[in-house]
Amino acid sequence: MSKIIEIGITKKNNQKSKIEKVNDIEVIAGKGIKGDRNYHEYNKARKQITLIESENIDYYNEKYNTNFLYIDFRRNLVTKNIQLNDLIGKKLSIGQINVKAHDLCRPCNYLQEILGKDNIIKEFLRRGGLRCEILVSGNIKVGDEIKVL
Repeated sequence: MSKIIEIGITKKNNQKSKIEKVNDIEVIAGKGIKGDRNYHEYNKARKQITLIESENIDYYNEKYNTNFLYIDFRRNLVTKNIQLNDLIGKKLSIGQINVKAHDLCRPCNYLQEILGKDNIIKEFLRRGGLRCEILVSGNIKVGDEIKVL
């Protein structure tokens, strides 16, 4: 079963703000996650919510003998047992909400700098997760199942 294993948000609209690990969030279609820095009226589809596979972070930690937390990668939802790259253009249900996957999340220089590793961009270019649009408002909590619609 594919599911959400961690959730992270940050209220401050700057890259240096720490991501806060939470157990649940409220998402609003077309706007984003309530309480998150990217929550806006008439928000762009690709800025509303992000996902990343826990397995990609586990792979990196094992390969490079590091111990990064999932939340360190600054995505909103951390998934388990789903290959996100295959879902571009598809709709997903996550608990009681629906999203549409629009684009891959590409890692940035800032992420590489804060993690202190010069290979983050290279290693996560095709493993950095998805940018999604929220289609149906509702709540997401840790443990929610993910289904491709």
